[in-house]
Amino acid sequence: MSDYYSKSQRDLQERFDTRRLADLIAGQLIHSELQPQEVAFIADSDMVFLSTVNADGQPTVSYKGGDVGFVEVIDSSTLAIPIYDGNGTFYTTGNVAEVQKIGLLFIDFERPNRMRIHGTADLIFDGPLLESYHEAQFLVRVRISEIYPNCPRYVHKYQRVAKSKFVPDPGSETPIPGWKRIDEVQDALPAHQQGRAEERGGEITMEQYAELLARGET
Repeated sequence: MSDYYSKSQRDLQERFDTRRLADLIAGQLIHSELQPQEVAFIADSDMVFLSTVNADGQPTVSYKGGDVGFVEVIDSSTLAIPIYDGNGTFYTTGNVAEVQKIGLLFIDFERPNRMRIHGTADLIFDGPLLESYHEAQFLVRVRISEIYPNCPRYVHKYQRVAKSKFVPDPGSETPIPGWKRIDEVQDALPAHQQGRAEERGGEITMEQYAELLARGET
């Protein structure tokens, strides 16, 4: 595993006497195919953090949430993540289309646990798998290269209280988020979303939205 780490990583390992531990992790713990307990972990997850980078090297990280199990295990080295309506910038998924490299972080806050996954990704715009996700615009398909089991000792323990009301449900129409009610935003919304502010009480100002946000009522 002498070529697995960069020079800067090796320098820090030498500084803190962790080179032997780093070699152990790279040689025995990092793997490329999901194990049964890892498949179960993903199946019980309702969130994932996506890390991407653009062609200029600018990184970003994005939170994605959905129903429990919304990230689907296609096989032991492939995942599918649905992309729902967002702010329209496609910042993360645009990076995927450009560079393809992706990092995932799954965290269980109730029974502290976490897992990192690295891989390459592409975007899927049609097909039966996409059709199985209600209101998904497209999918991110991840080809796994590395799976890191992570110690959860610094993961704070929180309880899952309720699912977000904005997670698409085939049995009901998904409401628009509060920020899409802001008066200054209306003309910039996609055509099919213009006029929907009335469904949630009409347009609001930026100041009113800030008040809603402070109360957690978006």
